[in-house]
Amino acid sequence: MTLRVLLVEDDRELRATLCAALAVEGYEMLTAASLSEGRALLQHADRPDAGIDLVVLDLGLPDGDGEVLLAQLRRRRGCPVLVISARQAEGQKVRLLDEGADDYLVKPFGIAELLARMRVALRHRGTTVQAAVTRWRSGPPGRRMDIDLLTHQVRVGDHPVHLTPTEFNLLARLVRSAGQVVTHRQLLTDVWGAEFTEHTHYLRLYMGQLRAKLEADPAEPQQLLTEPGVGYRLVEGDAD
Repeated sequence: MTLRVLLVEDDRELRATLCAALAVEGYEMLTAASLSEGRALLQHADRPDAGIDLVVLDLGLPDGDGEVLLAQLRRRRGCPVLVISARQAEGQKVRLLDEGADDYLVKPFGIAELLARMRVALRHRGTTVQAAVTRWRSGPPGRRMDIDLLTHQVRVGDHPVHLTPTEFNLLARLVRSAGQVVTHRQLLTDVWGAEFTEHTHYLRLYMGQLRAKLEADPAEPQQLLTEPGVGYRLVEGDAD
């Protein structure tokens, strides 16, 4: 199950950093740079709880205070809300937690801490999320494949391999389920979107491109395996 996270943050650089880090963990990201954008995303989502599994909410937004959005979220049947802010006053932290925030992180904070607190908040609502694999290695000496999802670096042996964004996203999705079969439908949904679930030719094309770049013999792949009629599997490797 892919969990959907709404990130409301006006700082462009921080928003991009957090979005990339959470996407690597397998979250589907929605982003807003203002209070009005956040409201609009909530208003037009599908389900009564906004179709969102968790909200990461900055307080200092250009068109208002994030507290307003917190109040709106708490009136719904709600998802957990993690507040992120440079404001350090203990009284404000306590008040926001009392008003319904599930957690409060003071900027600057580490990505690992944010991810851990997200997992705790989701677990308290009955959703267990395991820490995602971010690095995978496998293969014989000289042809050892090394994939680092955090730095977007892929190497075969001593040689860096350039992948297109779509190739990398497909490979990352397989890394997160290394050793398990990922169905055609799940890959198409997670990499291209729910409207592409019938476009299996996309998978054939991009898996062919990945094998050409990563496998010693693309016609006899040893790492990126086909499960006929079902999907694809990246062999289990050494994972971090």
